[in-house]
Amino acid sequence: MHFTGRTWRPPYEASSFIVQVTSGCTHNKCSFCSLYKNECFRMSPLEEFKEDLAELASYQPTARRIFLTGANPFVMSYENLAERALLIHDYLVECQTIAMFSSIRDIKNKKVWQLRRLRSLGINGISIGTESGDNSTLLLANKGYTAKDLIEQCRKLDEAGMEYYFVYMTGLAGKENSYRNAVNSAKVFSKVNPRFISVDSLTLFPDTELYRMAQERKFIPAGEKERLEELQTFIKHLQIRTHLFANSVSNFYPTTAFLPKERDRIISELQYIIDTVSEEEMQEYRRNLHTLG
Repeated sequence: MHFTGRTWRPPYEASSFIVQVTSGCTHNKCSFCSLYKNECFRMSPLEEFKEDLAELASYQPTARRIFLTGANPFVMSYENLAERALLIHDYLVECQTIAMFSSIRDIKNKKVWQLRRLRSLGINGISIGTESGDNSTLLLANKGYTAKDLIEQCRKLDEAGMEYYFVYMTGLAGKENSYRNAVNSAKVFSKVNPRFISVDSLTLFPDTELYRMAQERKFIPAGEKERLEELQTFIKHLQIRTHLFANSVSNFYPTTAFLPKERDRIISELQYIIDTVSEEEMQEYRRNLHTLG
């Protein structure tokens, strides 16, 4: 199999079969991220892609879900995505779903009819690193789009019947900005229909712009208890039916919940941690977190 640079997939894609279709990130400017800093964006040549599909088919011919790697393979044109999807079905006849990462920016150049067609070809389960729905936080994170863009593009996915997932990042807005970020993000996310929301908590790594800003005191990180309170606020203000996963290693207290059914239960759990665990213990956990893998 051909794998170039970092190969990264969400925890919930652990049982999916991975095939490289791109490597690197077309944006590569998010202030908190260093995952693809030293990689140029590359699209796998068709012959290389076919070789990988043939190899996968030789040992796993009944693969039903494929996850295409790269920071944002959905940036590819409609025609290119359709061609790759058809090739997957040629080699893996039992494949039902083709999932991948996308940015909000990558949806803009696709019409609803094209999204419907891609959905009919099995492309479904789009993981979108939204991180926030608050314009000030999106600007700080240098995401390259606004809350209005997020709503407009995800409503196109909704209209096309394409399933998608969000990421929300606590702590990203910085100290004393968490409440604003949570409320505004919940309002924006509630205008669309993510199948589930995966929650991470900001961890500053040395080779990021946000880390440099923190060193220069231009960015003050939120405390750990503030982050848990932010998550509580976010959950309280969400007005959609969704599944929330806050169980990645970046979260001091891992938990999941079906919302709104389990809203009170998860808010109570988080409050118990806030009340019984010291800020120092939580910060020690953060300092010892050297990788999110």
